[in-house]
Amino acid sequence: QVQLVQSGGGLVQPGGSLRLSCTMSGFTSEYYGMGWFRQAPGMEREGVACISGTDGSTYYADSVKGRFTISRDNAKKTIYLEMNSLKPEDSGIYYCARGLMYRTCALRRMAEYDYWGQGTQISVSS
Repeated sequence: QVQLVQSGGGLVQPGGSLRLSCTMSGFTSEYYGMGWFRQAPGMEREGVACISGTDGSTYYADSVKGRFTISRDNAKKTIYLEMNSLKPEDSGIYYCARGLMYRTCALRRMAEYDYWGQGTQISVSS
């Protein structure tokens, strides 16, 4: 069965860095677009970054451009979210999710993501 297992996260001071991992199983992951989403308390879930299953193209929310990097290691069946220069407003629960096969990924079309990781808490605070 499809599984997405997340690791990483935690508490970090403003300006710090963290890396999230999402290990995939139960499907041919290299062909699927994958995304990272986050949800702050009282807020709607929002797309942070995604990587396509076609050409590996990446897309980012404006709020994280230049600070976050999404990548994938097909041999390890894992995607990563490298987060630098973290701000308090980056705090929330982060989720990885599986998008469409052989399609360019999109952060706004959340309905395209059918399997989700368990979520990881990120807290940015001094």
